[in-house]
Amino acid sequence: MASTVAMYTALSGLNANARNLDVIGNNIANVNTNAYKTNRLQFASQLSRSFGLGAVAGENSGGSNPRQIGLGVVIAGTTRSFNPGSVSSTGNATDIAIAGDGFFIAQRGTERTFTRAGDFTKNTRNELVTSSGERILGYGVDSDFNIVRSDLVPITIPVGELRIAEPTTVAALTGNLNQTGTVAGAGSRYTAGALTDRTGPLGTDLLRTTSLLTDLDDPATAGSQALFQVDDVIRVAGVRQGALDQSRRLPDAELTITATTTVQDYLNFINRSLNIRTTTANTPNPDGQIPGAALDPATGVISVVGNTGSVNDLRFEATSFTALRAGVATSTNWFTTARAATATGESVRTQFDIFDSLGSRVPVELTFTLISKNLTGGSTWRYDIRSSADTTDPRIGTGTIRFDDIGRPVGDLTFPVTINRRASAARDPLTFAVELNQSVSAFNSAGNGASAGPSELRVRGVDGTAVGTLSSFAVGANGIISGAFDNGETRVLGQLALAIFSNPQGLIDSGNNLFKVGANSGEPLIVNPGSFGSGTTSGGALELSNVDLSAEFINLILTSTGYSANSRVISSADQLLQQLLVIGR
Repeated sequence: MASTVAMYTALSGLNANARNLDVIGNNIANVNTNAYKTNRLQFASQLSRSFGLGAVAGENSGGSNPRQIGLGVVIAGTTRSFNPGSVSSTGNATDIAIAGDGFFIAQRGTERTFTRAGDFTKNTRNELVTSSGERILGYGVDSDFNIVRSDLVPITIPVGELRIAEPTTVAALTGNLNQTGTVAGAGSRYTAGALTDRTGPLGTDLLRTTSLLTDLDDPATAGSQALFQVDDVIRVAGVRQGALDQSRRLPDAELTITATTTVQDYLNFINRSLNIRTTTANTPNPDGQIPGAALDPATGVISVVGNTGSVNDLRFEATSFTALRAGVATSTNWFTTARAATATGESVRTQFDIFDSLGSRVPVELTFTLISKNLTGGSTWRYDIRSSADTTDPRIGTGTIRFDDIGRPVGDLTFPVTINRRASAARDPLTFAVELNQSVSAFNSAGNGASAGPSELRVRGVDGTAVGTLSSFAVGANGIISGAFDNGETRVLGQLALAIFSNPQGLIDSGNNLFKVGANSGEPLIVNPGSFGSGTTSGGALELSNVDLSAEFINLILTSTGYSANSRVISSADQLLQQLLVIGR
C-alpha cells in the first residue's frame, strides 16, 4: 500500500533544502559586503519510527539490530564562519580593517553593538561612525595627548579644527667669542638741557625726581607755562642701537602722562625704551658712569648712560623724543641732547624667536660683551637677554660666563630665562633655558693657540612649535590614532578598542553588519588591538567578505539536486496512490 509517510518525509526535505537555498542566496548576495561572514545551514534527521529496538545475542539467537525508518530532516541550526576575509587597501583614512579576532565597538544611545566592518565615516561632530550612524568607541586623550583608558568614549578626529602649540623649553646657541677684542670701557652717554619745576620749594626751580611731569616748565614759552598736561603722551621713536655697520632700530615706546607721573617714572621709561640694563654685577661701567637715565639734583640736567659693548651703543636725536597732545606734537625742543661718549668693547648680538603656550612667536635678543681678561689668557663675558614681548620689563636677564686660557667654558653655561606674559592669553610665565654648553668646541672664546675670528652667535636649535592645525591622521596596528599637524608635529588622538568573545558564533546578527551579545556568546572582553589574542588594526584598508563563491555554487547545485530528489519522492508516492485508486474502480 502506498505510504503517505514518504510524502511527509519528502516534504521535510523540500522545506530544509528551501531554507538552505535561502542561506546560500544570502551568502551570494553579500559577496561584496565588507567583513561579511558566511553562514552555513546544518541538517539533522528527525526522530525515526521504530519497529524494533533490537535484541541481544543469546544461546539460541544471534541477536538483531534496531528496525527504524526515518521520518525526514530538520534544520539543526546555522553556523557562521568567522574566518577573516581578505584585506584590501582603500587609501581612505577612515577605513579600518581588523587582521585577526575581535570586533569594533559601536554605540547608538545606550545600546552597544559590535562589527567587523570598518567602512567608517565622520559626522558633524568629527566622531567616527558606522554607515548606519553608530558611534565607534575607544579611548580618548587628556589635554597633554596622553591616552586615558578609564572609560570608552566616542573616537573623535577633528581634522581642520584641532590646533596645538608647544612652548619653548630650550634654546641652544653656538658660535665664537673673540677675546682678542677690546675690553668694554664705556657706554654711550648723552646729556639733555636742564628743565625746571614751576612748583619747586623755597623759590628754587631745580628739577627733582619727585617732580610731577605736569609741573615742568615749558622752556619754549616765556613765563611759567606747563610743559605737559594729563593724557599727554611722550613717544620715543627712531632710536638705533649698535655700531653704525650693524645698528638696528629699537621698538617705539610711549608713556601716557597721568596726574601722578613723576620725573622718576620718566627716567624708568627711558631706561626701558632705550633697552638699558641698569642693575648688574658690572655696575658702574669701567669709566665710572652708572648705566641708565639719571637726574643731577645739583643742576637739574638729565643724562643717559648706555651699557658697554659696541652693539649696545645708542644713537638718537632730540627729535627722537616727542610730546603729543591729542595725537599732535607740541613742544619740540624740550629734550635737547648732546652726545658725550660712544660705547666701546668687543660684543656680539643675536636674535631668535621662541614660542609661548599659544604658539605665538616671542622675540628674544642675546648679547655678549667682553668685560675682562686675565693674565693667564682667560676671559669673562657679560650676557644680557632682552625681549620686547615681556609685559613688565624687556630686560629679562643678565649674568657672566668665564672661559679658560684655551677657550673652554668654565662651569655650566645653561641659564634659565623667564618672560612675563600676563598681558597675553598665553600661559604665564614663559620659562625656558638658554644652553650654550651642548658642545664645548662649538661655543668658546678664542684663547691662546686658537684663531681669533670675529665674535659671532647663532641659534643651533629651539624647541616648541608655532600653532598648528590637524591636517591628517593614521591608525596604527595597536589601534592608536596619530594626528599630523601642519606645523610638523604629531600627537596621539585616541585609541580604538576591540571586543573579543569566548564564542563569537553565539552573537546575534542585528543587520547593518552589526552583532549583539547573545545568550551563548559570553560577555565581551574589551582589549587593545593586538593584546589578549585579539587582532591588529590597519588604517586605510577594509576587510572583505569571506564568501567563497565556488563553494557556494557547489552547495547551490547540491541543494537544487536535493530539492528535486525530494519532489520525485512525492511524485512516486503519488503514483502509488493513483495505482491504489485504480484497483478500487
